[in-house]
Amino acid sequence: MLNVTQTFLPPLEEYAKLLEPVWESKWLTNRGMLVCDLEQRLCEYLGVPNMLAVSNGTIALQLAIKALGLKGEIITTPFSYVATVSSIVWEGCTPVFVDIDPIHLTIDENKIEEAITDKTSAILATHVYGNPCNVEAIEEIASRHGLKVIYDAAHCFGVKYKGRSILKHGDVSTLSFHATKLFHTGEGGGIVTANEEIRKTIFDHHNFGHNGPEEFFGLGINGKMSEINAAMGLAVLEHIDDIIARRKSVCEAYDAALANSGVALISLREGTEWNFSYYPVIFESEERLLEVKNEMNKKDIFPRRYFYPTLNRLPYLPYSELPVAEDISRRVLCLPLSAAKTHPDLGAVAELVTAMSANSNV
Repeated sequence: MLNVTQTFLPPLEEYAKLLEPVWESKWLTNRGMLVCDLEQRLCEYLGVPNMLAVSNGTIALQLAIKALGLKGEIITTPFSYVATVSSIVWEGCTPVFVDIDPIHLTIDENKIEEAITDKTSAILATHVYGNPCNVEAIEEIASRHGLKVIYDAAHCFGVKYKGRSILKHGDVSTLSFHATKLFHTGEGGGIVTANEEIRKTIFDHHNFGHNGPEEFFGLGINGKMSEINAAMGLAVLEHIDDIIARRKSVCEAYDAALANSGVALISLREGTEWNFSYYPVIFESEERLLEVKNEMNKKDIFPRRYFYPTLNRLPYLPYSELPVAEDISRRVLCLPLSAAKTHPDLGAVAELVTAMSANSNV
């Protein structure tokens, strides 16, 4: 069976070694030694001023919205994972969708301004497949209209844009460390902000609102990461350069094999140092995509339609037509990609895509 991804698991003995002090101290949660160590190591690796490790990427988004005090409308993208929008709704705000750029698949910065109203408090944009948004344009618009900016950077571990971490843009950037990501802690997430006041507010919110053991600054939730998850992150981090290098090798093999396939490949924004997090291909039609997907499934190959359907079609939101996102969503398929995949495996995938793109009767 060849799935869209395969979780990287470090050698068991390495993970067990990291857990030994946890067993000795009996300190399993509440910001133990391993969580603090992981945060520091991630700051060093990613080149960011701070990192707050949290229980998952969805909580990271919810904490960011809460800490920024957002109300009313938040402009966002329909082409992302559901957590991007469900977090907005969960925090009592209203998502306002803007269509996507058909080249980079990120929110179309040229359509943001016309969606701004007197109820707009922020822009929440996703760096899709690790491909950066037009951060300069978004931040100029936000500055002019007095809006906050959150970047859902769930796909962006290690991505650089114009020589520096993409996580340094916006008021807050959030990460997912879910088991499906190239860097993971099993379950987990991260939050980055350059603003110390925002950082402290998020920190307090993620720990029940505690201000010391017997006092509370205010409202909070339990968003903390456990020592068990932090140990996994520390073990994976030791291998991250090799993980990225192996994924890069697979992507390059796909690029070569699909050069004359008739499918469109991802167009990275100029200045991007990518992390090879996903391998999306865009077919000429949804019918052709479904033919290829069904044929792959017969051979125990399971790509995935990231992201289908578009979020403007969620049942708890009023529908608004977004033709570019809906068209791309119907035609995009992410092929199997992980550090564990071998080139012969993926060669068979590429051959199938190429053959079926040329002949729908294959």
